[in-house]
Amino acid sequence: MAPESLAEVPGCNCFWYLGVVAATWWGLRAAWCLLNGARVWVLGSGAQVGPTIGKWAVVTGATDGIGKAYAEELARRGMNIVLISRSPEKLEEAAIHIKQKFKVETKIIAADFGKPTEIYERIEAGLRDLEIGVLVNNVGISYEYPEYFLEIPDLENTLDKMININIMSVCQMTRLVLPGMLGRGKGVVLNISSASGMYPVPLLTVYSATKAFVDFFSRGLHAEYRSKGVTVQSVLPFFVATKLAKIRKPTWDKPSPETYVRSALNTVGLQTQTNGYLPHAITGWISTSLVPVSAAISMGMKMNKGLRARFLKKAKQN
Repeated sequence: MAPESLAEVPGCNCFWYLGVVAATWWGLRAAWCLLNGARVWVLGSGAQVGPTIGKWAVVTGATDGIGKAYAEELARRGMNIVLISRSPEKLEEAAIHIKQKFKVETKIIAADFGKPTEIYERIEAGLRDLEIGVLVNNVGISYEYPEYFLEIPDLENTLDKMININIMSVCQMTRLVLPGMLGRGKGVVLNISSASGMYPVPLLTVYSATKAFVDFFSRGLHAEYRSKGVTVQSVLPFFVATKLAKIRKPTWDKPSPETYVRSALNTVGLQTQTNGYLPHAITGWISTSLVPVSAAISMGMKMNKGLRARFLKKAKQN
């Protein structure tokens, strides 16, 4: 004789309760994500980033793209700016522009981060006695085009340069600036990583690995020093319309550096690890929560093989 209801089926109640628990858990998780998203992307203002935590901001890679945008936005908020980059001419031009537009003090330090033995004593001397509230570790380099590891042009020198610029600069600049922040019990360190550091990216393998280092270094450092008043944030942008990304025209998902930086600064104090911009955050959530890592790696490989083929074909034609 058939049971009159599912409740009479042995074990059915257990499945029903498990379903309720699972639905409740997913519902609570979704609600938490929505509330947290609203807190970050609607209510976030980055109010702590300004001259109240220190009169000066230091920005590396400050003459182009995201670095230049950070320098200008922090100046707009009333901070004096130390610009550090390789080209004295570009530094001078950027410093004059910021000083005239935002009525703040500026200081320049010309430094090639690819030559670490030559620069850090000079940078330390240039920063001495400054009340530094914000450090933006932005300087970085990538490949000229996607390439297999052993086929990277001038591989040995490229490895040295990329590791010195993308990794050593972050560690050394933090070493120079962090003691002053700890002495005052306040400060913000913004380390510009990349979405390429969220999972391995074939044919950009070394770049991807250096940016993963920046992300891990930042999150570990934040755990060490947040109780002492210093915030360390890992910033992982997807594509931004910069020379480095070889994107000329901004779009809604590939914003201008200025749009990106204004958004990213609003997340300071709310996210230790941030994609910095709402469309990037959605992309990041999908790629890390819904897409298996193996699939992300495969998609990266396919995309970069196509970019590599186009670059080499164009180079051969020229």
